[in-house]
This record gives sequence, C-alpha cells and structure tokens, in this order.
Amino acid sequence: RKSITQEQLNLALDYQKKETGFLGEILVKLGFLEERDIVVALMVQCDLPYIAVNKYTIDPEVIKLIPEELATSMHLMPLDRVGGVLSVVMTNPLSPEMKEQLEKMTGCRIATFIATKTEIDEAISHWYGKGK
Repeated sequence: RKSITQEQLNLALDYQKKETGFLGEILVKLGFLEERDIVVALMVQCDLPYIAVNKYTIDPEVIKLIPEELATSMHLMPLDRVGGVLSVVMTNPLSPEMKEQLEKMTGCRIATFIATKTEIDEAISHWYGKGK
C-alpha cells in the first residue's frame, strides 16, 4: 500500500531475523507504521472483517466462555454467541491453531474479526474488570 519505503521494509525484515515476531508488529515497534495501518492492510489483503470492539456491548455470559488469562495472552475478546457460533475479535485471526484451540475450549465454531491490539487490550481490561 506504499505506506513504507523499501529501506524500511528491509530494516524490519533484518530485525525479524534477529527477533521473532510478526512483520506488522515489528513495523509498528520500529515506528514505521501505526497499529491501525496493519489492521487496514490485513483487512484489505486477507478480506478480514474489522469490528470496533470498544463500541460493542458484550454479554457477561459470553465473556465467561474464555478465561481472562487466555484472552490477555492471545489478545482476543469474545463478542457474541449466536447458537453454536462464537464471534471473537483478535489480533491474529489468521491463526488456525488459535481458532482450533478456541473451538475445543468453547464447543463453538469460531467466527473471527480483527481489531488493533490496543483496542482489544482495552476491551479486556474493561469487560473482564467489570466482574471484579
């Protein structure tokens, strides 16, 4: 999307060889892009649906389906359950392992959405903190 230069990309790829991590996270860490830029790129390239998790009201019963520790470590937030489908917003909706783990844990099929890590972490703090 021409948001970074070839030199910035090369620097990020070199950094990635030394430090593990997703390229998008590294580009943000190096200050070349904002989190939102990465989410927009994933939305366009991978046809991922975005959800403004901070504007979403979540049923406390849905929140109970995923433990806070897992939500925090995986940067994801359960949103809604309709029948046997659980909608989850996450920073890495392309991970089949994560989706499979959630399906086994919840007994639901998982519909994934994307949001920024900051948005998700704020939602975790807000919604899981309500019960405390």
